[in-house]
Amino acid sequence: MDNAELQSVTIDYAIQGMSCTACAARIEKTVGKLAGVEEVAVSYPARTAWIQYAPNLIDPAQIADKIKQIGFQPSVPEKAKEGLDKERRSLLIRLIFSALLTLPLLGAMVQHLSFSGEVQLPAILTNPWLQLGLATIIQFVIGMPFYYGAYQALRARSANMDVLVATGTSAAYLYSHYIVLTAGFPLAAAHELPLYFETSAVVMTAVLLGKFIEVNATSRAQDSAAGYGKLKNETVIVERAGIRMEIKTEFVRIGDYVLVNAGETIPVDGVIAKGESDVNESLLTGESLPAAKHAGDRVWAGTANGRNPLRIRTEAAGHSTMLNRISELVRQAQRNKSAIQRQVDQVSGWFVPAMLLLAALTFLAWFFIFAPGNWEQAFRCSVAVVLVACPCALGLATPISLVVATGRLAKKGVVVKEAGALERLAQVDTIILDKTGTLTEGKPRIRQVYAHNGSKSAVIRLAAAVEFHSAHPLAKAIVEESDKMGLVLPSAEQFVYTSAKGVEATVENRQVGVGNAAWIIDKLSQPLSGGVSFFADERERAGETVLYVIDDGKIAGAMSFIDTVKPNAKEAIARLKKAGIAVILATGDHMAPALGAAKEAGIDKVYASLLPEDKLELVRKLQAGGKRVGMAGDGWNDAPALAASDVGMAMGDGTEAALTAGHLTLLQPRMTAIPEAVLISRLTVRNVRQNLTFAFIYNALIIPFAAYGMLQPWMAGTAMAFSSVSVVGNALRLNSRLRRALGPNQS
Repeated sequence: MDNAELQSVTIDYAIQGMSCTACAARIEKTVGKLAGVEEVAVSYPARTAWIQYAPNLIDPAQIADKIKQIGFQPSVPEKAKEGLDKERRSLLIRLIFSALLTLPLLGAMVQHLSFSGEVQLPAILTNPWLQLGLATIIQFVIGMPFYYGAYQALRARSANMDVLVATGTSAAYLYSHYIVLTAGFPLAAAHELPLYFETSAVVMTAVLLGKFIEVNATSRAQDSAAGYGKLKNETVIVERAGIRMEIKTEFVRIGDYVLVNAGETIPVDGVIAKGESDVNESLLTGESLPAAKHAGDRVWAGTANGRNPLRIRTEAAGHSTMLNRISELVRQAQRNKSAIQRQVDQVSGWFVPAMLLLAALTFLAWFFIFAPGNWEQAFRCSVAVVLVACPCALGLATPISLVVATGRLAKKGVVVKEAGALERLAQVDTIILDKTGTLTEGKPRIRQVYAHNGSKSAVIRLAAAVEFHSAHPLAKAIVEESDKMGLVLPSAEQFVYTSAKGVEATVENRQVGVGNAAWIIDKLSQPLSGGVSFFADERERAGETVLYVIDDGKIAGAMSFIDTVKPNAKEAIARLKKAGIAVILATGDHMAPALGAAKEAGIDKVYASLLPEDKLELVRKLQAGGKRVGMAGDGWNDAPALAASDVGMAMGDGTEAALTAGHLTLLQPRMTAIPEAVLISRLTVRNVRQNLTFAFIYNALIIPFAAYGMLQPWMAGTAMAFSSVSVVGNALRLNSRLRRALGPNQS
């Protein structure tokens, strides 16, 4: 079998017809049992399902059919927003008609609440036959989706909110229906019957109102979080063989030249071939100031071109752009479940059956113990328990807050790859920082050159020849210095790399090497001495990094490098310390430059001369001591430590490769994004805990009231609906709380 056939494939579906988190759990359980399906995650607030499957065992059509069989409507991801809008319109229509038909029934409720009979209403409003007619339309026409959802849930041996609503309202309706039909026309006409048609109607209307508000809130949260979608271009102007044409962005090919006018959004990833302009990358990277771009500079889809037109050579377009990759990661984080959400889902799974059992016990307790033989009182209390006990507030407590938080982080240039990382970040008490590219600019330059014999340019020429193809920042600095000096570099071959130590190659039939002191001493089999040792000691005391050059087994010279600390590093470290987080610098560089950078940034604890495996060991040692460790690095040689830490933060530079490292990715290496991410995570977890606390307290307090007969059924149903609305409202309040916490210029 071909290896390509064995690779897992993922697919997203927009799901219509879910009424609560129990529906999401039922889809996960049912689809997860299909042969070939490896993993399923369903988000009720987002109305989406993410499914990983083996294409050689099952295809998307079979998965979609299974979802339809259990009563839900799946569609492709592009229709997710369309499906949510359709659901909102449908709910609005049902809500309006339900409210209009419920208003006449409120007359009976007023009569129930009138203690002295001083409230006199038109007789028509309390006519049982009118009430029966109106309630029947509400119950079986407007409320039919509740019955359908309950049927599908029970068919799958599950229970959800629809089961509770259908059970409670049906009990109130059928009881009243029985009273009207058995009492006979004379009693009915006399308006003397104890009816509860208004209970079923008010509950239906309240639930529809709650769901409509919930869907509206979810839609707004998704709109706020899905800002990347607004940055995508549908069409683009392409120049091919001297001819300009307008085509769909998906049809742009690598190597095409795209024309972007002033003020337009750049539609592709690529390199500027002609022109210069200011490009606003804030919605992609969180950097508020426009970046000056010239020919040869990289630009990305979704950024806004400034004052001048640009001609861009395409490197990626359509679904291949970094913008689309980031958008997919944000969606992945939002549909991912945190540990808190998984626990809540488990509770919700048994909560509905438990409440149905409690309602039955309530009926028996009243009928046989508290009010023997009074089945009407027993009925009212049991119905109230059913109507008040929906776990929707629990199910909504976490996911909407996470949607808001991941959207806010994305706008700050921080991509969260899994919801659990956001939860863990709030608990971090120690952060390890790499030096080069994280704490410092990552663009070192040569400060001084020492030549043991011969000229300094000869030392640079040999070193640049060996380092020409290397991506290491120090290697780039050597090559840039040779360019400034106008040196013609000889070719090098037969490279031998020693990780984090040095590189050796054949240049003009001589063995030339560039590396650190330990590597050089090992090659020379003797300690450094004389002028090169004096030069190195002096430069390292000044906080500079030193590399040595050997030529055919002899010292040719040395170079010192300086790498400036990022302008916002000191502020970021201070904010982390204020948040109670210990900051450690861990670098492969020597102690002297590490201490210099740490002192400038305000870091007290420093580990230097570490190999990648040493950083990994440091992370594990701290974790073994009970610390919650975050690691921020460049996403390359720090990969082991990033993966092992509780939260790995890859300091990106706008590259695709940076998106694959760590649990969080900072699209631009902006140090202040780290304390911002910590602040957002802590406020988010606090908001989730508030939601859960409210939901648990609500259920703990109001269910006993309902069981003790202190709530009328219509009150219980209304309270159930508005408990969900309250949780959603508090979750959305997180958006304004984050805006205030981050400051007026940080929103």
